[in-house]
Amino acid sequence: MAKVFSSLCENRDFRRLYARGQSFVHPALCVYVMKSRHHTFRVGITAGKKVGNAVQRNRARRIIRESFRNVLPRLRPGFDIVFVARSRTPSLKSTDLDPVIAKSFSVLGLLKL
Repeated sequence: MAKVFSSLCENRDFRRLYARGQSFVHPALCVYVMKSRHHTFRVGITAGKKVGNAVQRNRARRIIRESFRNVLPRLRPGFDIVFVARSRTPSLKSTDLDPVIAKSFSVLGLLKL
């Protein structure tokens, strides 16, 4: 059975993570993480206009979502996570992004021991 995650939808949640969360920056992706009171993951994915047109932004979000699903079984629960797509993200495949997300989570201390 796969872990379930819910979406971050409120602007205040995104702003809280940007202001107080830990961050990891890579040329393909930015990750913001913060401990939450929930026992599941709450995930938000953003892609600004610098990423490209609507097709490229949607592709970037799909790639990030699929790569996160691949790394999900190795994570400790109870965190809010925001992924910010960068200009390189739409040109990658989800398998190319898996090691980037895994490295960011290991640096931020989210991987299980």
